[in-house]
Amino acid sequence: MAVSFDLFGTLVERVDSGGDDPAARVAAELAARDVAVPDDWADAYRERHIDPPEGAEVPLPAHASAALSSRGVETPNNAARRAVVAAFDPEVRTRDGAVEAVAAAREVGPVALCSNCSVPELVGRTLVRSELSRDDFDAVVSSVGCGWRKPAAEMFETTATRLGVDPAALVHVGDDPRTDGGIEALGGRFVDVDDVPLPELPDELGWTG
Repeated sequence: MAVSFDLFGTLVERVDSGGDDPAARVAAELAARDVAVPDDWADAYRERHIDPPEGAEVPLPAHASAALSSRGVETPNNAARRAVVAAFDPEVRTRDGAVEAVAAAREVGPVALCSNCSVPELVGRTLVRSELSRDDFDAVVSSVGCGWRKPAAEMFETTATRLGVDPAALVHVGDDPRTDGGIEALGGRFVDVDDVPLPELPDELGWTG
């Protein structure tokens, strides 16, 4: 058996006070890099500018660049990427039982992080600021890295491949049945932390002796 964990909302929670308007956050960081933010930036940010295959991830810097380009604004020196990364620089709290749950899972088989995240570097920065570390996982798979978003089968298949198992052997722990529950279409098991809280997970799944 192999186990994968969702990150945001499952192992960690964001606690930063940057506000709930992502367009405004990105706009502030663009302006700080001398990018001329359009007056209708909020509208441009909400519009669809890239048409990916079903289930594919659109990296947020690519979306931001396309939104600016649609208004005739250029972004030299990788400014869109740098602005997006800065806009979502995380402050997080590790959820109760997260460290213990990951450690218990490692006792029964390989463990991965499997996270929907369209912001480059965000997963790594989040781990650095949490009580977990990259070394706690045999594989770290993000949607911005692999190109697919849960519930797309490709993301779970990538995770399983990196752990050296069949997707049907994967137990995926998450907080969103709509996305994390996609593992069930491949024969794997979804465990909802709303039903089985992290502190109860090792006993519930028989990971403790």
